[in-house]
Order: sequence, then C-alpha cells, then structure tokens
Amino acid sequence: MLTAIAGINWGDEGKGRMVDLLSEGYDIICRYQGGNNAGHTVVNDKGKFVLNLLPSGILRGNVTNVMGNGMVIDLEHLCGEIEKLKEKGITVNPENLKISDKAFICMPYHKQQDILEEERLGDKKYGSTKRGIAPVYGDKYMKKGLRLLDLFSPETLEQKLVNILSWKNLTIKSYGGDDVDSARILSWLAEYGNKLLPFITDTTEYLNKSAGEGKNILFEAQLGALRDIDYGIYPYTTSSQTLASYAPVGAGIPGKKIDKVIGVMKAYSSSVGEGPFTVEMSGDEASALREAGAEYGAATGRPRRVGAFDIPASRYGVMTQGADEISLTKLDVLSYMDKIPVCTAYEIDGKQCDQFPSGDKLTGAKPVFEKLDGFKTDISKCRKAEDLPDAAISYIRFLEKAVGCPIRYVSVGAGRDEYLEMKNQEL
Repeated sequence: MLTAIAGINWGDEGKGRMVDLLSEGYDIICRYQGGNNAGHTVVNDKGKFVLNLLPSGILRGNVTNVMGNGMVIDLEHLCGEIEKLKEKGITVNPENLKISDKAFICMPYHKQQDILEEERLGDKKYGSTKRGIAPVYGDKYMKKGLRLLDLFSPETLEQKLVNILSWKNLTIKSYGGDDVDSARILSWLAEYGNKLLPFITDTTEYLNKSAGEGKNILFEAQLGALRDIDYGIYPYTTSSQTLASYAPVGAGIPGKKIDKVIGVMKAYSSSVGEGPFTVEMSGDEASALREAGAEYGAATGRPRRVGAFDIPASRYGVMTQGADEISLTKLDVLSYMDKIPVCTAYEIDGKQCDQFPSGDKLTGAKPVFEKLDGFKTDISKCRKAEDLPDAAISYIRFLEKAVGCPIRYVSVGAGRDEYLEMKNQEL
C-alpha cells in the first residue's frame, strides 16, 4: 500500500500529527519535497517534537524513514535536528534513516541570498522563512546546485563549488554583499556532510525493492495545496510541488502509483506568510482563535494568520490533492465559540462565486459567511463519534458535504491518542 498524507490548505494543518498516528501501520515513511522552512509538531508518549526535515516516522522505532530526492537539505540544520532527538532518547541511525543521494544541498549562501532578496522587496516581500528554499530550488533548475552524492567525491567537489561561486557571487555582490569564500563553504560541507555520509544512499533502489516486496509506504508532504508552486496562490507559495501526485517522483520511485491520499485540513483556517487570505480575522476575534489554537509557526514561531473555515479553498485543495478521505484536525479548538463562522462562497466583482479563483481575482475576493451552532463543551476526551455533541457532528457533516470528501479522522487534541474515527456515510 502506497499512501500519501497531504495538506488541503495553506500548510500547518497537522500532517505530522497524522503521520505519527498512522505510521504504526507502515514500514516506511518518506518525505518527498521541501526543506526546513516548515515544521511538523508531534506530541506523543515520548514528549513534544518539532521536526523540520526528518520524517515524522522517526519517532517510531520500527519504521524506516526516507528523505527523498525532491527535498532540499540544510546539512547543518539536519545534524542539529538529529542531535536534539538523540538527546531525548530517540534512535537515529542509518538503519532507520536513509537520505537520497540525489537530494540537493541547501547552502549557507542560499540563506544569505534569501535574506537579501526579502530585504530588497520590503513591503512587497513574499513572506519567506529566509532559510534559502527558493534560491536552492532556483539553482537546482538552473543546474548550478550540489547534491548529496557530491559529498562522496571531494576531489571534484571543490572545483564544482568554485565554478558555482564564480556565478553566484555576481548575484550576491549585486545586493552589496561580499564574495562567498569557497574555503569557508568547503569547511562547512566537510563538518556537517561527513556526519551524514553513513545515511546517504540510493533511495530509488531501496524504495523500488521495498515496494516490490509489498512493504507499506507512507509519503509525508510539507505545507499544503495552496502553497504548491504550480497550483497554489503564486507567487506566495513555496518553491516545490506539495501535491500528493508528486510523491512518487519526489520520493524516488516515479514509476509507482499512489493507492490512497489522506488529506489533512483544520476545522478552521490558518496561514503563515504573505499573500491573499480571504477569510482572515482581525483584532480580538483573531487573537481569541490564535490563542485557543496555539497558532504560531512550528519552524519560525511567527504568529499565524487565522480565520473561518474556507469552503472554496478547501474544496479546491481536496480536488488538487485527489484526496480519498480527510483528517479534520483541531476541532476541539472551536469549543469556545457560540456560533462558528464558515466561508461558503466568495464575492468577486459584485458576483457570488463558490469556486476558488487565482491571481487578481483571489486578491479582490470577499468572504460570504454562514454561521453554524457551536458545541460549547470540552470534547478532548471524546474517543468515539457518538461521544461528540450533536452540534459538533453537524459541523463535521456540513464540512464533509461541502468539500465533497468523507471525513474519517477527527482530532480533538494534540496527543497521539486524542482522536476519533467517524462512521462511513453517503455524502
């Protein structure tokens, strides 16, 4: 079974929490895109963990974790992440972590370039995490990047780096920065790259063999459909493909097909970074929801923008992800509301529209709200659908019908066991 867990909205939906929960039934967990520009927060019996690069399955001792070729990897950050886990008693070794030799290295100068460009943009910035993600993906497609397999060939690595820097320094100097010193970068590559050499392997061979043996593989995405470079709210997106359909490509087995897609969406909306966010709340209303949901970026700590559940955006996300079923997270956060607002449509140029638009049409869209009854009680102890109050079940069924996809899992807390499964019904 090849399954993908992917975000339906702007990211931060709770994918890591679901991967940690469902990983018990899988042999391999594979991250297939992105870098350390987003974080997956997992709370289980071992504590609370924020994972930026490592697959969330690393917290289960019987699972093999793969970092696919579609990722861009900051070696220093990854080494630090591994060390933090080891300090908490989590085993990380070449047996349970395999890194694709074809993944690209996010270099210190990529972060420098990212920072310089955001500063240049000023109030027109894209809301980058300033961790070098856009520059490294840009270099990948400009064919001026270094891959992890280059670490095995120090005799040619230096010349490759010198050739790249003769080009890269033209850009850095145009911002007024100093030349990037090749000796310093080589030292950085040696210090952190050597620590990771035992983990680097041909994950395409490993995953193809595993799939042929009937192993269950779970693909873990970063961010959500609305941050996809092609189908998201461009240019306020990430620089990679966040869709489930990219999972086999980014993991290393492009000839395989996904059997199931589990989409993850919150019971309300949240977004980190710039760009159109039609349902955004403000003032005390936003503060109340942000505090109730602890809505701060796992990777950056930035306060997230929050708002009502967005049906047009979520329906679009379900479609682009090809979701077969949904995991609805943070339903418990809404317990304080007397009435729960839901955006059912947009008003664009004076006309009501229930489709998710793009470009300038999205920028000018206004939300059309409907308010549903709140359930006004603590649901964190609920473990079966029948334990939920009627208003909570009505809210779930309303969302399920609106996005056109069955909701199977509902989380009522951050812990591994704080969830319930809904009974199947006709939409």
